[in-house]
Amino acid sequence: MSNSLEELRKEQQGSDMAEEPQSKNHTPSKDVEPIETREVKAANRQAAIEVRNLTKYYGDFLAVDNISFEVWDGEILGFLGPNGAGKSTTIKILSCFQPATEGSVQVAGHDVFTDSLNVRRKIGYMPENVPLYPEMRVREYLRFRAAIKGVPRSERSSRMAECLELCGIKEVEGKLIGQLSKGYRQRVGLADALIADPKILILDEPLASLDPNQQGYAKRLIQDLKGKHTIIFSTHILSDVEEICDRMVIIDKGKMVAAGTPEELANRYEDQHHLHAEVVGPFNDVKTRVAGIEGVLSVNATEHDGCIGLDIVTGADTDIREELSKQLLQNNWGLRELHTQRMDLADIFRKLTQAK
Repeated sequence: MSNSLEELRKEQQGSDMAEEPQSKNHTPSKDVEPIETREVKAANRQAAIEVRNLTKYYGDFLAVDNISFEVWDGEILGFLGPNGAGKSTTIKILSCFQPATEGSVQVAGHDVFTDSLNVRRKIGYMPENVPLYPEMRVREYLRFRAAIKGVPRSERSSRMAECLELCGIKEVEGKLIGQLSKGYRQRVGLADALIADPKILILDEPLASLDPNQQGYAKRLIQDLKGKHTIIFSTHILSDVEEICDRMVIIDKGKMVAAGTPEELANRYEDQHHLHAEVVGPFNDVKTRVAGIEGVLSVNATEHDGCIGLDIVTGADTDIREELSKQLLQNNWGLRELHTQRMDLADIFRKLTQAK
C-alpha cells in the first residue's frame, strides 16, 4: 500500500499543486478595472474574492460574459443560476482549474492567473462530483490529502480529528470510501476541502443529489463555518440561498443579472404590490368595491370559513391600505386580516432568468 500511496501522492501533487502556466488564451482585458481592496460600508470588511470583467470562451461559445462581483471576507455568497448558466465554469476559474479568456480574478490577494500556487494554498475547493479514491479508507484518505496540501506533520492528527468531527464522518473513518453512501462521500469531500484550514471555501453544487436529511445536515454545517471561513457556493436550488446565504449573485446565459440580498433584490425588481385581506361581507359587493379602488390592477376573491379572501395586486407606487380600510368601515364590513406579500426569491429568479 505504501508504494501505491506514493504513486497517488506524486500524481496528486502534479494535479493539485503544480503551478499552472498562464494560458495563451487568457488576455487581460484593456477595460478591466484596477483591483483594489474594498470595504463593506456597513461592516468594514474586505473583499476575499474580486472578479472583474471575467470572460470565458469555449471555441466560439461564450460561457461567461464579462461578469464582475465580490465575495466579502467572512460571508456566505450564493452563486445562483439555471443549469448551463456558467456557474461551474466560473467556479473552476476561481479555483485555478481553468484559465479565463479575459478579465482579472484575485483570491485572498493573489491573482489566479499569475499566482495560482498561492491561491490554491488559500482555498478549499469541493467540485460538484468529488473525485475520491474508493479503495482508500476515510481516515487514510484525509491523512494523504493533508500531506499533499502541506499540513505540517505535527498538526495532521488534530486537523483530521477536527474535520472528522465537524463533518460528521467520525463513525465511518475506518470504512472504505467506495462503500459509503452519496451523502457520506459528500461529507468526505467537504472534510478534504477543510483539512488545510483554508481561508476561503469554494463549493460547486455541494447539496446536489442529497436527500432532504442529508441536505439539512450539510446546510447546518455550512452555516457553522460562517465567519471562520469565507464561502462561495454555486447552486440552482433557491431554498439553499434563502436559508444560508448573506448575499447572492444570479447569472443567466453567462451574464450576471443581479447581486444583493433577497430583500435588496425584492425592492429593486418588484414592480407590483400584493396585498392579502380577509373580509366579512357580501361576496360580490366586496369584490366589486375593492376592484374599483384607484390603483388596483386585479382582485382574486375566494370564499371560505364565512369570510372572503382577497388577493389584491396594485402598482409598485400604490398603497391602497388606507382607502381599503375606509371602504370597509363605510360599509360596515369586518376586517379579519390585512398584510402585504413581497416577491419571494423564486419570483425574482423567474423574472430575471426566464427566456424573453
